[in-house]
Amino acid sequence: MTPGKVLQPVLKMKVDELFLCWFSQPATQLTLKDCLRRIKNEEKTEIGNGDSGNSKNESPPQLSTTLPLSTSSSSRNISNVKGTRRSSGTRVVQAKKEETLPPSLSQTIPTFYFPRGCPKEKVNIDAVIAKIERTFSQFPNERATLDDMGKVAKACECPLYWKGPLFYCAGGERTGYVSVHKFVAMWRKILQTCYDDAAKFVHLLMNPGCNYLVQEDFIPFLQDVVNSHPGLSFLKEASEFHSRYITTVIQRIFYTVNRSWSGKITCNELRKSNFLQNVALLEEEADINQLTEYFSYEHFYVIYCKFWELDTDHDLYIDRKDLARHNDHAISSRMIERIFSGAVTRGRKAQKDGKISYADFVWFLISEEDKKTPTSIEYWFRCMDLDGDGVLSMYELEYFYEEQCQKLDNMAIEPLPFEDCLCQMLDLVKPQYEGKITLHDLKRCKLTNVFFDTFFNTEKYLDREERDQFSMLRDGEGESQELSDWEKYAAEEYDILVAEEAASDQWNDGITPLHLLGDFQNLLESCCTWSQVFKSCFQVRS
Repeated sequence: MTPGKVLQPVLKMKVDELFLCWFSQPATQLTLKDCLRRIKNEEKTEIGNGDSGNSKNESPPQLSTTLPLSTSSSSRNISNVKGTRRSSGTRVVQAKKEETLPPSLSQTIPTFYFPRGCPKEKVNIDAVIAKIERTFSQFPNERATLDDMGKVAKACECPLYWKGPLFYCAGGERTGYVSVHKFVAMWRKILQTCYDDAAKFVHLLMNPGCNYLVQEDFIPFLQDVVNSHPGLSFLKEASEFHSRYITTVIQRIFYTVNRSWSGKITCNELRKSNFLQNVALLEEEADINQLTEYFSYEHFYVIYCKFWELDTDHDLYIDRKDLARHNDHAISSRMIERIFSGAVTRGRKAQKDGKISYADFVWFLISEEDKKTPTSIEYWFRCMDLDGDGVLSMYELEYFYEEQCQKLDNMAIEPLPFEDCLCQMLDLVKPQYEGKITLHDLKRCKLTNVFFDTFFNTEKYLDREERDQFSMLRDGEGESQELSDWEKYAAEEYDILVAEEAASDQWNDGITPLHLLGDFQNLLESCCTWSQVFKSCFQVRS
């Protein structure tokens, strides 16, 4: 054997050996003889009904899988058997072709997968197209601008703020208008291929050749909302904040809708979310702040001010030291390291330069202030799962709790031993498998915020330790509460910002008497925070 050559098993030899072993068994011999006898009787009957001239040369057929036996027989008989086997096999196939085959099982199963929506039985496309053509006839040269697309959207039986996507999908961005022929061709194709609102919306926004939406696909749609919604009219003169607001809304959309964390929103994900319902509400609700899940300007204001406070050089990126200052160093340094490790960030900036963007900060702040939503639970689970095996081991819990103990010692507070803390957390979560906590366990738990704060947020951990345990349970059971933890936080922070701005406005307008300047010096220093900087950069001219 050549050196270095690996021995390979000869499969055919092994198969032949097993076949001969099976073939030599008495039970096999009896079975084969019985089969040959039955085939021989059936063949005689068929030959009698057929051509009598060929019956003399035919001999009893053999099984197509039967090999010649090791008994004494002439080669002539073997060749006749083979010939008979071929002819009889041909007759059987011909007989089966003439029979009527029953319908296959797959034909009887109704279609159940509709990636572009379930087709509706009664949709008069021609009637919809005729209505659209009548609407275009009202415009000069039957051409619609972006301002006219509200009427076209209503003719298409779509919400008002679909007007931007309709305009851009029909090529209006290139020419500044949309002709009736081009729009009708585009909308007819959509009606013929997309059968629900989710599929239509994705088709309008997506890039050619894709069947999903990325973050950039939402920019033209949201820019039209900023330009035309009455609740955002004050932003028209502050164009520098358009991109900040749009970035915030896009991140909130992907935070809620993109449950797969893929960065690509599919029709199915959009269909399962309430985003399109919120888009429809834009037409009915003049106060944009009432749409708290995606479009609230007050929520954007709170998020951006928090980021502005941390971003000292105002390059729209923050590093580990910047993020550590959030909420007076409440987040542990080990958790900060995990956030910058790339476990929950999308861009390469965190790995390359050790910084995260404003978009990443939106995810962080919402997850930090509301740890009960599915996305926030997944966010912090990814951070705590150090080895990425899909479970939180006792080692990983102890790793984060060690720093909590050190911080409590520095505050002259005696920490709870890890063994006792672990017993409390296991009783709280009630994991399905002993010794490890899965993502499913945490999603079943109603007090996930208590669990996470125990391991990496000292301030909230101490706050909950001081509270009554029964009040915590009542909070966890109150699933039907009107406001989420994030909405409560955003409302409280916005009120604080408004109060600070009111104080700074009084100072800037000269309302404060001169003899009170000394008394208000300390107040001024406390009020001159990032909110004033933001306010001065964002004054709307009257």
